[in-house]
Amino acid sequence: MSRTVRPAAPADHATVVAFNAALALETEGKRLDPATLAAGVAAALADPAKGYYTVAEDAGQVVGQCLVTLEWSDWRNGWFWWIQSVYVLPTARRTGVFRDLYRHLEADAAARPEVIGIRLYVERDNARAQATYASLGLVEEPYALMARYPLPGRESAIG
Repeated sequence: MSRTVRPAAPADHATVVAFNAALALETEGKRLDPATLAAGVAAALADPAKGYYTVAEDAGQVVGQCLVTLEWSDWRNGWFWWIQSVYVLPTARRTGVFRDLYRHLEADAAARPEVIGIRLYVERDNARAQATYASLGLVEEPYALMARYPLPGRESAIG
């Protein structure tokens, strides 16, 4: 099987939306608002400053995705790439799809001197994902995640 990793294109919109909806339901038991999700994916596909999706294809079918967003580090004078919205079709899991996505992004980041590191979120209870990430050289950082979402007076886009 020949796998291709490439930047997502506007034609991938429906697939990325479907993958994100499946991801939220599977990992967090959350149903995302379809209109908000579709608009959010469209915004990222149209504006790389918001982030960009990378997809993996097997035989022309998209089987996995991830979103890269940027964080500027003033302390380190460089960019961290955050990997988010990782999803692999259930039938393609444990076949190296995420490894291929990650290695592609890692090589791209390493070729850019302004990129100083790669980070990602992982659910605390997702031991399988944590093991996969560790096998690729990612290590747990000493930070806890805290947030305020939604902001007061705004409704959550997640049900």
